[in-house]
Amino acid sequence: MQSSAPVAENSPQATAAPKTSGFRADIQGLRALAVGIVLLYHLWPDRFHGGFAGVDVFFVISGFLITSHLINKPPRSWGDIARFWARRIRRLLPASLLVLFVVGIGTFLAAPQSMWADTGRQIVSAALYVVNWDFAISSVDYLAADNAPSPVQHFWSLSVEEQFYFVWPMIIGLAFLIATKVGRSKRVVGFTILGVFLASFVFSVWYTAAEPAMAYFVTPTRMWELATGGLVAVFVIYVRPQRLPFSSLLGWIGLAGIVMGTFLIRADMPFPGYIALVPVASTALVILADSRGRRSVLPLLSLRPVRFLGDISYSVYLWHWPLIVLVPYFSEKLGASESLGVLDNIAIILVSILAAWASTTWVENRFRKASLLGSSQRTFAFAALAMALVAALGLSQMVVANKIVEQNEDRLQSALDDPDSCLGAAILLPGAKDNPNCEGMDSLQMEPAAAKNDKSKAYADGCWASAPYRKKPECTYGDGSKHVALVGNSHAGHWLPTLERLADKNDWTITTFLASNCSISTLPQQLSTQGETKGCQDYSDWVVDRTTQGGFDAVITSERQSTPLQGMGWDETEKKAPEGHRDILQSWIDAKLDVVVVRDTPYPGGEDISVPDCVAKHEDELEECSGTPESWHWMDPLAASARTFDSKRMSIVYPQDWFCPDGRCEPVIGGVITYFDTAHITATYAKTLAPQFDASLRRTGLGTFD
Repeated sequence: MQSSAPVAENSPQATAAPKTSGFRADIQGLRALAVGIVLLYHLWPDRFHGGFAGVDVFFVISGFLITSHLINKPPRSWGDIARFWARRIRRLLPASLLVLFVVGIGTFLAAPQSMWADTGRQIVSAALYVVNWDFAISSVDYLAADNAPSPVQHFWSLSVEEQFYFVWPMIIGLAFLIATKVGRSKRVVGFTILGVFLASFVFSVWYTAAEPAMAYFVTPTRMWELATGGLVAVFVIYVRPQRLPFSSLLGWIGLAGIVMGTFLIRADMPFPGYIALVPVASTALVILADSRGRRSVLPLLSLRPVRFLGDISYSVYLWHWPLIVLVPYFSEKLGASESLGVLDNIAIILVSILAAWASTTWVENRFRKASLLGSSQRTFAFAALAMALVAALGLSQMVVANKIVEQNEDRLQSALDDPDSCLGAAILLPGAKDNPNCEGMDSLQMEPAAAKNDKSKAYADGCWASAPYRKKPECTYGDGSKHVALVGNSHAGHWLPTLERLADKNDWTITTFLASNCSISTLPQQLSTQGETKGCQDYSDWVVDRTTQGGFDAVITSERQSTPLQGMGWDETEKKAPEGHRDILQSWIDAKLDVVVVRDTPYPGGEDISVPDCVAKHEDELEECSGTPESWHWMDPLAASARTFDSKRMSIVYPQDWFCPDGRCEPVIGGVITYFDTAHITATYAKTLAPQFDASLRRTGLGTFD
């Protein structure tokens, strides 16, 4: 799971507190606990499995404090709402924009250029507090799963809370406006917040089951958590201002629920949904209890170190994640290890606390009290200017990265158009050693930033069926008399540039049947939801019908087994999965189609190496990004099934030597980066493989598909 942000306001100077309670040391302690478990989760995710739920603790706290403030001082006009927004800006923006600015500079100085464009875009959306929607869209992009962690990834929850702060005073103000008409302010306000809670909770449970990746980030699935804090505020102020019976026991139960959730909730559980009730309800219990006395949670939550961490928790959260992401890059540049050890993690904790104390003292507190920002108009002007400056920094990263890509694309295209070029796989051809143009082609010709976006036309042309696989797009390339179906998931799609180069020569028309993360098989995969699993099965059935009855001459197919079969682990999947391809392959042969199975390429996905990022960091030590056929090997049930056939219409292409010449799998061949992520061939390298692919087809006797 992803990061969380403590942005609730609670300090001795804060005005957003119940009129019966004043400053709540227990809430400050809750903030310290929440930021602590988030920090531990990010540094030791294998031990603190559910530490990402710290965000839910902060959401409840924020909902409680802000709703308490709005109930005690109801917004009666747009001026009141504007002043509320101005206070939020003075409290939150200076420190967050400072961190974004530092991240932008740090990315330029240390991170590989292959990260610049994505990070720049995310800085822009984070500065505008909409980055949670950016990450929501990226989360359902199968290819984006292999991207390096973003140094502003933790800003998603800040965006959720800022969006809450934007709409909540209008909702509460409208409730009070209606209440003045009917004369029942308590009920109107209470039922308004309850309505938001119920609508958001129902949507969260449904959407988490339907689209779990997006559901984690989007605001509607999180509003109920903030509204829970609002309901607690209504209860404390309107229903029972006195402390509850057994308040000490309730406080300990709530605290235990938060701690237990840190260890029992896991990243593979559907979240937020109903599972988020654990940290949400636990936090609500602690706040409701408002317990005091020696046997309550208060002595623990008000210890001086805990209180100190709670005071600076917002800034701790802001600083810790960029340090975790960027420190390895700086470390590598200084010649040290790029992986973080225990001492590195402890150092990051200490530096995060020191930086948080400094920014709390000299940024948060100074801007909150700054006379220059005394009016709402000045505050809004400051916010607009500061956000524009930070966004400009992010845009500059994008412009620089895109300029590098454009210049590199022009240079590569010129080399591709030269028949005597030794670019890419051309350097592996038999006559390359005698070609004077091949001298020096071992040096890097492709910029890593260009490699990261060097994908087949299938992506730009929208040729992918994606979960839940209701849409079944087909794309056509070439206009030859022989009709070839390209079938499979993304590891079939990355061969499209190769086949396009062969289409004119071999008189082909290529039609794509490509699905993201879905193998064309009769056996169900363990996808994110049951609906996606069934959709993949239905898509597979449709592809078989369409290709066997659509007038095709041949099928070229390849697959990556990217998820295990339903109800199975990887070992059992490797044994069972070939059966899921056998009937499909037989259907094509029975339909008198020539079938070419391309054995999956060796790739470093298992070693979690993003090839462009690795090359960017190790341009002078490319062996750091290489591997062996054994270390880059992955199961291929489709090819395993094809090997069991004894048919003249069936052939298998083995591309291993094109990626692992001389027994070593290389990240760069003939100056071209071979993969645009951890597993997918760059379009440029795929194009240069056309001669090898064509020769391999002709050796099988299927090259012309007569």
